[in-house]
Amino acid sequence: MEEVIVLYPSPGRGHILAMVELGKLLVKHHPSFSITILILDTQNRPNASTSPYATSSTAQYIASVNATTPSITFHHLPPISDVPSTSPAAYESGFLLPRLNNPNLHQALQTISQTSKLKAFIIDFFCDASFEVAANLSIPTFYFFTSSASSLTAFLYLPTLHKNLDKSLKDLNDDVLLDIPGLPSISASEMPKNMSDRNTKVYEYFLNTATHMAKSNGLIVNSFDLLERKAIGAISDGLCVPDGPSPPIFSIGPLISSNSIQDGENQHECLNWLNLQPSQSVVFLSFGSMGLFSAKQLHEIAAGLENSRQRFLWVELKVALAVNESEDGLVSAAELEKRVRELMDSEAGKEVRQKVSAMRNAAVAALEDGGSARVAFAKLAESWVTTTC
Repeated sequence: MEEVIVLYPSPGRGHILAMVELGKLLVKHHPSFSITILILDTQNRPNASTSPYATSSTAQYIASVNATTPSITFHHLPPISDVPSTSPAAYESGFLLPRLNNPNLHQALQTISQTSKLKAFIIDFFCDASFEVAANLSIPTFYFFTSSASSLTAFLYLPTLHKNLDKSLKDLNDDVLLDIPGLPSISASEMPKNMSDRNTKVYEYFLNTATHMAKSNGLIVNSFDLLERKAIGAISDGLCVPDGPSPPIFSIGPLISSNSIQDGENQHECLNWLNLQPSQSVVFLSFGSMGLFSAKQLHEIAAGLENSRQRFLWVELKVALAVNESEDGLVSAAELEKRVRELMDSEAGKEVRQKVSAMRNAAVAALEDGGSARVAFAKLAESWVTTTC
């Protein structure tokens, strides 16, 4: 029987892309493993009309991977039949969709196990509901955390904060500092908004996910040792889960899309332009596939960039028509212009750019033979080789 690794991403395109790159890495270095990626059906999802999940672009991406990487198989789960009548908030919907799909997931994993040795099940942060399904089937389960290791430390420590505090983070005074292992002391107001109110459904999802992560077979993070040494060390040393054993952490990053760097005529026009610019002369802006701004804020950003007279490359440009157009949190064009000029023209900015350049070189080294990412990935794969299911 063939040995299969099953990957289960959130339906967001960025999450699927990261899982695919993880699958490609597995195929490249351990071709004996078969890779199956489960894809959630989002046609009947809550908030379908306003969801950030772009089904058309995702379908195009999956089709391109099918054509170029036949060793990776995509298994599409059936549509959801039991759709709630009320529409939850976007973040809550991200956790709810996989939960509604648990019956379909259970059937899919059972089917795969009948014809293959299922060596590991790698799940996305938002797919936490699948942890219990895999546990009931005795399948080794790993979490793939696509954000930073520093974010992961705060997330793993959430159950401890929940136990030690008698109120929500949003209700703490601004001068109250939180001591989270691997991070500098931070105020409660600086914590992610979705962690701030313990009475919300999203907070409950976060708390459950953190608890399940601590019980998993391992945490895979898209980072590397030199970039986040303190955070990775705190997790490795068990400081973020003080009440029990900690799972091993595998820092295999940075994951880089194998299709992002091309030569000659096939290269994207933006990269052609970028290659013609002087070294360290371009400001790069990227707010992720789900980064949304009001039209007013987009105008301020654009004006600030133009007035700075600096070269820039801005990707994932999206406008959210429903975003509140108030002045709260608005970054003005003048402020952005000032910060961009400081970054590109001042001695302090030059120092920042030099540090970033050095970290870029460290990232390259982490991916080379003997680098920290390659060593971590080898340990991860070795754990699957020795696992019997």
